[in-house]
Amino acid sequence: MTILIKNGTLVTMNPQREVYQGNIYIEDDRIAAIGQTPATADRIIEAKGQLVIPGLVQPHIHLCQTLFRGRADDLELLDWLRLRIWPLEGAHDPESLYYSALLGIGELFLSGTTTIVDMETVHHTEAAIEAIAQSGIRAITGKVMMDFGEDVPETLRETTEASLQESVQLLEKWHGHDNGRIQYAFEPRFVVSCTEELLLKVRDLARKYGVKIHTHASENLGECALVEKLHHRRNVLYLDDIGLTGPGLILVHCIWLDEEEKDILARTGTKVVHCPSSNLKMASGICPVPDLLSRGTVVSLAADGAPCNNNLDAFMEMRLAALIQKPVHGPTSMPASVIFEMATLGGARAMGMEKEIGSLEVGKKADLALVSLDGLHTQPEDGVNVYTQLVYQAKGSDVTLTMVDGKIVMEKGELKTIDVDEVRRKANQAIQRVAHRAGLA
Repeated sequence: MTILIKNGTLVTMNPQREVYQGNIYIEDDRIAAIGQTPATADRIIEAKGQLVIPGLVQPHIHLCQTLFRGRADDLELLDWLRLRIWPLEGAHDPESLYYSALLGIGELFLSGTTTIVDMETVHHTEAAIEAIAQSGIRAITGKVMMDFGEDVPETLRETTEASLQESVQLLEKWHGHDNGRIQYAFEPRFVVSCTEELLLKVRDLARKYGVKIHTHASENLGECALVEKLHHRRNVLYLDDIGLTGPGLILVHCIWLDEEEKDILARTGTKVVHCPSSNLKMASGICPVPDLLSRGTVVSLAADGAPCNNNLDAFMEMRLAALIQKPVHGPTSMPASVIFEMATLGGARAMGMEKEIGSLEVGKKADLALVSLDGLHTQPEDGVNVYTQLVYQAKGSDVTLTMVDGKIVMEKGELKTIDVDEVRRKANQAIQRVAHRAGLA
């Protein structure tokens, strides 16, 4: 299958950061030519007046939680987990998890996200992976691991051995599926819900299989206090002491860091994911992104889960990530070009996939989106920097086409791999039974 996208403004994110009007030619799952392209193809798409951008990358999403949107508002992290999210996650069944995942993926496609790092719940993870496989999204995913914690409900508590065994079984079945579109990661939830034995074995298994570790850290002051009570060290220092930090660790939030912890993240090459909407909504704080970037740490952007956001729109995260730093660091901090890099190449680097995705370059995967500039909120467009248009003006609803692996998964508001009516109906049925089972109906 060949596709020719004509006359779009290409926001390449290549090493020269070139932006120009031209064509992009796709053969199967790869970008075959840019600029000078063949004149014909199996499918020709006219993109005049639109931006052609790399697919947006969000390295921290909870597809298992999309079903809980609007059911855990106005709570801080630990209450949010104990009172709402953990009971609801523990009440999932395979069908509810499957439709929760499809609901989230559909929303992501509609706003130009092509790649995610997904953290599932303890049970029924395979149902969500099947939704990922069917939909066509690119993902690193895994079951969440929880073998410790007085407040963890029985519906989520698992033994160390069972957690590790199921994780390895899922990895061996799904890692590398569909020519590498789906990858697996070990996903201990956070230090306060995991034994040290589990974390040490995750460290060793991740090295053995050559896969990522994806976890939360230093999101909330109460969480940080619990870690210090349990391990007599700050969060990142503890993770470093037990050998979890490094280029293979995707560490989410990282708000409450001291100078030593910031140095550790930079020195070890640990990847940080910033989730601004989630952090503000739960009053967790603001990640020190400018400081981390100045030290050379890779920082990317993500929406987190629907019940702490309450949407999965990467455009909202870009705008907010730029704005929240300026009152403290000045108006020139976090320029739009830096933010857009975080949302594309930054996410690709977090996943170790910067040679495959994150920019429009010949040989890379054909993961991209088209963004219309026709809306009044993007006018006038003449003479305006494209990064300004994307970060400060555009909305997720301006995306007109989303492509993953050379396959169009959304065009003009229509999802191509997801039955919207079925997902809407099944999701609403599922949340009724899950909430009832959790005692939160």
